Amino acid sequence: MSDTNNQTLRFDGSLWCNIDIALRNLDQVYGQVVEPLGLTVIEWYILRALYQQDGQHASELARAVGRAATSFTPILDKLQHKGLIERRPDPADRRALRIYLTSKGSDIRDKVTASAGQIDSRIQKQVPTKDFKAFLHILSTLQGLGTD
Repeated sequence: MSDTNNQTLRFDGSLWCNIDIALRNLDQVYGQVVEPLGLTVIEWYILRALYQQDGQHASELARAVGRAATSFTPILDKLQHKGLIERRPDPADRRALRIYLTSKGSDIRDKVTASAGQIDSRIQKQVPTKDFKAFLHILSTLQGLGTD
């Protein structure tokens, strides 16, 4: 890291504090793109996870978007109220529910996907390609820290 970059880091370069600040700034960027879709950022994440694999258990979906399963029900309630998802009993376990996209949820897939591309493009314009690839590698490593 160059001396110029060190000057912009806060709290003597404290990793956690600076990641938290960066995350808050990125959350604003995401919000600017996602809110016009009528979604919160977490709802947007859930839809993207369902586009990858529809019919997930709520606990799997919560894990996929990095949320605690215990606080997930109200978020799913809002998505269901918006008509974007539905809950169906799991045929293999009657106590469990699976989350499925509705036709309305499927219909906005192109908009959600385009918004993801818009955000990625905006961020990538700020960082040289080589640095961005290194950042993605580091990000992947950091995501794996809690899974050991």
